Amino acid sequence: MNQKNSILGLVMGLMMGVGLAQETASADSVTAPKNYKKLDGIAAVIGDYVILDSDVEKTLIDLKSQGAATEDITHCQLLGKLMEDRLYAHQAVQDSLLVSDDQVNANSDRQIQQLSQQIGSVEKMLRYYNKPDLKSFKDELFEINKLRMLSEKMQTKIVEEIEVTPEEVRQFFYKIPEDERPVFGAELEISQIVKAPEASKEEQQTVINRLKEIKQDVEENGASFSVKAILYSQDPGSKTKGGFYTMTRETGFVKEFKDVAFSLQEGEISDPFKTIFGYHIIYIEKIRGQERDLRHILMVPEVSDAEKKEAMAELDTIRKQILEGKYTFAEAARNFSDEKETKFDGGLLRNPINYDSKFELTNMDPTLYNQVRNLKDGEISYPIKEDDPRGGPPTFKILQITNRYDEHKADFAKDYMKIQELALREKQLKAIKKWMTEKIEDTYIHVDDGNQDCDFANNWLKK
Repeated sequence: MNQKNSILGLVMGLMMGVGLAQETASADSVTAPKNYKKLDGIAAVIGDYVILDSDVEKTLIDLKSQGAATEDITHCQLLGKLMEDRLYAHQAVQDSLLVSDDQVNANSDRQIQQLSQQIGSVEKMLRYYNKPDLKSFKDELFEINKLRMLSEKMQTKIVEEIEVTPEEVRQFFYKIPEDERPVFGAELEISQIVKAPEASKEEQQTVINRLKEIKQDVEENGASFSVKAILYSQDPGSKTKGGFYTMTRETGFVKEFKDVAFSLQEGEISDPFKTIFGYHIIYIEKIRGQERDLRHILMVPEVSDAEKKEAMAELDTIRKQILEGKYTFAEAARNFSDEKETKFDGGLLRNPINYDSKFELTNMDPTLYNQVRNLKDGEISYPIKEDDPRGGPPTFKILQITNRYDEHKADFAKDYMKIQELALREKQLKAIKKWMTEKIEDTYIHVDDGNQDCDFANNWLKK
């Protein structure tokens, strides 16, 4: 998840008054308000959206699929969350912020795959959620996800241009009483040197030729690109969807992929091209302004065992030269690492959440934590193989802990990046609250008599 999305998740969690956790509960654990009758009537109306009492249970499914704790959530909180989502979605439609059905279906398919894996199978998942068949389950998820994605687009628009100046960060920090300032956990700074062995020229050409054959079969014989992607693509994120993605210029794909996608016309298939993941061909299915529906096939040239052993041996040599004092770790990274993102910074890893160089132990990626947890300060790991979860070829690396920071109370100079993030969150929360207050006043809202006793976080009753 990128930084903006993680902030929006926090915003919604704070507004609901609930935290995220890896726990779930049944619908029976939702506490009903006083005098609430459990009937499938109309609970509330927000603009063009009607909220039924049964929508509370559908919201529980959505929250569970996102890993949210539900055992302490009241009916009124859930209804308030539903009304927030409808208000965001209603305004998104007014502002022409739309999402395609393909985007929604792709999201629902991922959720079903995750849920079925967690529970054990599709059949067990349907029994767990008391659904007669997969279609009815997908239909419910579709409606939930479409509304949620519209809601997220609206929230993004509200906060996307909000920034904090250094002076705002300073004021935010020093207005916190000293005895109430946050405590940051133990942190590490980690550097790495990466070797990414390449497949032989012959193997790369074999893959290029195979993609050319697929392209020719689709163009000349009418073969299905979608079926070809299901059969042959090595992209785990899109293979089961026939290689389908929806993207804009802002979507987080590598530059080479976006450049090719936006150079094609509707119905056109690209020639094979290379990215860090392997070789691709792209088929443009639909163009809607700056948005493209596309399908792609990824094939990864196989790296031979000999090429892998050569990379390991090279890292062993680099490690030995560092230990002998021929280079510092940073110098070796700049001279020998194959990872562009870190080599020019002496191999220093950056936290993907806030781009800080420090990793808090309690929030570290488990794989990275296991790779460094036994390393002493200044010690260099032996070469480690790392498989690419996105389908690319494996890489090899050596790691070093370059700095270690004990648990401490927030310090403005040392923890500026974290304090800046907290200040930005506060400013975004205020913007969300201001927007919500204004739109509630401007939008038609009706709350059923059975929910009039709810103590909502927002002024839904317009009192």
